[in-house]
Amino acid sequence: MRTSIQLEDHIHEYASVYAAARGISLSAAINELVRRAQTAVPDEPEILQGPSGLPMFPPSGRTITADTVKKLEEEGF
Repeated sequence: MRTSIQLEDHIHEYASVYAAARGISLSAAINELVRRAQTAVPDEPEILQGPSGLPMFPPSGRTITADTVKKLEEEGF
């Protein structure tokens, strides 16, 4: 499909460098980058309702401790 798009300067530069490094056209590079971004974005997590009625994420097998929260706060998360 042929279409016109406007890219920010730094995005155009990145895509051009990416294309040159791989020996592909700018169009092929943008297609590849969009495909990679599509598969990198996880589906939205399912939010469950806990026994207390509060929303919660599905169990991941990891325990969230006070130390985990403290570390994330220190990192500015």
